[in-house]
Amino acid sequence: MLCTARLIVAAVSPGHAPAQLAYYERNAAHLASWEPIWPSDFLTLAYWESAGLRAVEDARHDRVHRFIAFKRDAPQQMVASVNLSNVVRGVFSAAHLGYSVDAAEQGQGIGSEAVGAVVEHAFKTLRLHRVMANYQPTNERSARLLRRLGFAPEGFARDYLYIAGAWRDHVLTAKNNPDLHLIPERVP
Repeated sequence: MLCTARLIVAAVSPGHAPAQLAYYERNAAHLASWEPIWPSDFLTLAYWESAGLRAVEDARHDRVHRFIAFKRDAPQQMVASVNLSNVVRGVFSAAHLGYSVDAAEQGQGIGSEAVGAVVEHAFKTLRLHRVMANYQPTNERSARLLRRLGFAPEGFARDYLYIAGAWRDHVLTAKNNPDLHLIPERVP
């Protein structure tokens, strides 16, 4: 569990299924432009219970690390999701960052706080060298959040991800671990 001034950021588990379901039900319209088309069972408790089991297994095998954030003063209501996916060890030692923030919490620094905590965890605890985050050029909020957290633009990818039913361009950014003495984990 990661704690910030206002948030509790927890690794996803099956017990979080009700909070995740409520978050995605509440934010379906808000997230529609930024996410892949959801499977037909996405807005069911069974989907999120199964997703919680997969999250635990993925983290155990260091493939994906999924987190959800709650305000300290409202610990039952999820306000953000932050994921480190496509974890690669060895000489690359990197992951992709993905996140979303509740529509009602936009503009209050919740995203920066939650994402910042997970990026710090990626560097200090998971000992990754690099975290990459990509956003659609029209997503001004993501651009500002990533700049604020020290992510540097590295390129532009045409038709990068299939989001909301179409291939979407993305701005590519990354942040490297400031610990330059970090030695990559050896891969057998």
